[in-house]
Amino acid sequence: MDATTATPPPDVLIVRPEEEGRTIRAGGRWKESRIVSPLLFVTLLLLWEAAVRLLDIPSIILPSPSAVAVALVHEVGSVSFLNDLMVTFTEIAGGFATGAALGIVLGVAIGQSEFLERVAYPYVVAFQTVPKVAIAPIIVVWFGYGLSSKVVITATIAFFPLLANTIAGLRSAPRDQIEMLRAHTATDWQVFRMVRLPQALPYIFAGLDIAVVLSVIGAIVGEFVGAKAGLGYLILQKNFSFDMAGSFAILIVLSLIGVALHGIVIALQRRLLFWTAGNDRSRIAAP
Repeated sequence: MDATTATPPPDVLIVRPEEEGRTIRAGGRWKESRIVSPLLFVTLLLLWEAAVRLLDIPSIILPSPSAVAVALVHEVGSVSFLNDLMVTFTEIAGGFATGAALGIVLGVAIGQSEFLERVAYPYVVAFQTVPKVAIAPIIVVWFGYGLSSKVVITATIAFFPLLANTIAGLRSAPRDQIEMLRAHTATDWQVFRMVRLPQALPYIFAGLDIAVVLSVIGAIVGEFVGAKAGLGYLILQKNFSFDMAGSFAILIVLSLIGVALHGIVIALQRRLLFWTAGNDRSRIAAP
């Protein structure tokens, strides 16, 4: 057999030269971004510090990064701050879990039934258009100033991204695959398990990523409306005492919580949905 027409073994990955070049350039850009991003962060901090000092901006208006760092160290080292942190994290976790579970369950029900989509989905959309800040005081009146009201407020915010993404994922299942399974007398459950659910999982994880970040906002909104503890309650106290450096320090902690939760969802997605990862096999081309 001619070497130019020989068929390669099945375990050999064949990459065209232009694809290889794009892969190398993509890897270079990734390495560059890992260097440029921290440098940009440090540069912005230095510019911020210089602007506050040179322009003599009062700390009540804009604290310097050094003052925020001192306040952050002071807050993190206190026992009361750790208690407030645990309260807020519990609200975030409980609200996210509740809203995500309800969103997925209702999304599966609506995605599997056109009747439910026509009957129930318009009311869900109407509820979503209501500003959660407007109904947060009502929820606090109904459920009290404790943990329950914050979990409910957070759940109402985390609910819709999961609902919409679950429905969109189930509706995106390839019609030809469904018809093929139907032709082989597959049940509705088999069609759901073998086609609809695998197709919907990337959409669901995208909804989880959005919902987990919004859950941080939901918990803080609930604490702003009425709370006895939590990071949102602590921010209000800092604002009342004009401690802007302390407020900025708490905002940094909230940002870190959001980034950490986002990273956890992405890590789970890459772990569980490994077939959707943008690895080198996505660049394989036929000879």
